[in-house]
Amino acid sequence: MSTQPSIAIVGGGPGGLALARILHVAGIAATVFERESGPLERPQGGTLDLHEESGLLAIERAGLGAGFKRIARYEDQGTRVLDKSARLLFEDAGSDGNRPEVDRTDLRALLLDSLPARTVRWGAALADLQAGPDSRWHLALTDGHAGSFDLVVGADGAGSRVRPLLSPYRPQYSGLTFVEFGIDDVDARHPALARLVGHGKMEAHGDGMEIIAQRNGHAHIRGYAIFRVPADWAERRFDFSSPAAVRAGLVAEFAGYADAITDLFRAANDSFAVRHICALPVGHRWASRRGLTLIGDAAHLMSPFGGEGVNAAMLDAAELARELIAGEDWAEAVARYERAMFERVMPAAEGSAEGAATLLSHESAALAVAQARSHVLAE
Repeated sequence: MSTQPSIAIVGGGPGGLALARILHVAGIAATVFERESGPLERPQGGTLDLHEESGLLAIERAGLGAGFKRIARYEDQGTRVLDKSARLLFEDAGSDGNRPEVDRTDLRALLLDSLPARTVRWGAALADLQAGPDSRWHLALTDGHAGSFDLVVGADGAGSRVRPLLSPYRPQYSGLTFVEFGIDDVDARHPALARLVGHGKMEAHGDGMEIIAQRNGHAHIRGYAIFRVPADWAERRFDFSSPAAVRAGLVAEFAGYADAITDLFRAANDSFAVRHICALPVGHRWASRRGLTLIGDAAHLMSPFGGEGVNAAMLDAAELARELIAGEDWAEAVARYERAMFERVMPAAEGSAEGAATLLSHESAALAVAQARSHVLAE
């Protein structure tokens, strides 16, 4: 391109880091501003399955295919669906290898290690963002620093600080609340639970509730107890200051489930968290504004039903980078990215919204089996 813009990326998740890396490969510098103090300030979440047409495509464009293979778990792609009595309704070993699993922390480390030093500014949350008279955007950061950039990319997730400058929409609560839990060293300490979950993901349905448990790396299981409840229900129902009370409360809520399933709660470690599932409207879009754009959850936050969140974010990064690298007019390149992205994410957003709407229905187990079979056939 004839003129390269100065680029700020707000948010150091997979999408923001993938964008910085792909631009770096093409010789275009960008600065990533991340509010966390460092890469290990907090747990990064559970396992991800990267898809060939999106997440894995971004990895290849970033030149990180070999490094990804070293951290990916190709053996953990299975699916098991159970009813509340622990009767197996559906099982697929997921042996095709098309959607390898990777822990979020490992993926982030791979991307961080591929970037030049000082690309990421840690402890630098966005405090203010203003358009200047010079057609540049002026950032004020919580670490006391400031800067001016031609292009600011909001990769800052569900609660994006950049989004309000482009769109009035805010994520809305879906009615679903997850209580997250974890089980450590499951193979050695809880072999029956290791077999229950298998190599991949296990879902158990019944009584208008659901449990999902996923195998992560390092013999860790990350699980979610799922309820359709008011947004403040979990905080009122469980005493999160007492892990023992949360364990007992979850066992009581799922009293109609077999002990073989509720043993997941009994084996949980002391780390519990509440996740309120929110989403932006299907079809969310904005009028293009010079020098600003969004990727990932900042642009199209979806419920997790479909596994498209991180994949969509990484494909956003790959496509925005491709346009910036190829385009002579960087502002028009951003506008082209946005027009294509608005259309591209529609099917995934619709599927995620439908999944959230039908989850925990009386037919949810049958729907889960049908969806699992459909996924296998599509693969």
